[in-house]
Amino acid sequence: MEKLINDFSVGLFFWQSLLFIALILLLKKFAWGPILSAVEEREEGIKEALELAQKAKEEMQELNADNERILAEARIERDILLKEAREMKDKIVSEAKDQANTEADKILLSAKEQINNEKLKAITELKNQVADMSIDIAEKILKSELSDINKQKELVAQVLKSNELN
Repeated sequence: MEKLINDFSVGLFFWQSLLFIALILLLKKFAWGPILSAVEEREEGIKEALELAQKAKEEMQELNADNERILAEARIERDILLKEAREMKDKIVSEAKDQANTEADKILLSAKEQINNEKLKAITELKNQVADMSIDIAEKILKSELSDINKQKELVAQVLKSNELN
């Protein structure tokens, strides 16, 4: 029985080995080829994905550098615009001050001229009033002096005498 079991074990071993080799050959022909090609395709896909990721990373770095450059240019342009705006504001304020000073000078000159004109007008009126009053006074004096005939003759004689001297 032992021999039978031994023979059976050897036969079983042989058939198992044969089946194992056949299975390996079948797997190699039908399974390993597709499995290996699928693994190779997967590996190739991963390599391509890594390359694309690297390219995307480089592009992102370039975009970030471009963004930084654009931001720096925008800041410079903003600073230039602010400087120009300040200069324009200062110029407008200066022009407004100059114009206000000019207008104030004109108003002051006009006021001085008006005051001078009013002063001359007042002086002229005063002279006219003084002249009118002098004439009125002279007229009243002459009336009172000439009311008497003797006084009239005396006055005529005095005038003739003073004319003869000149």
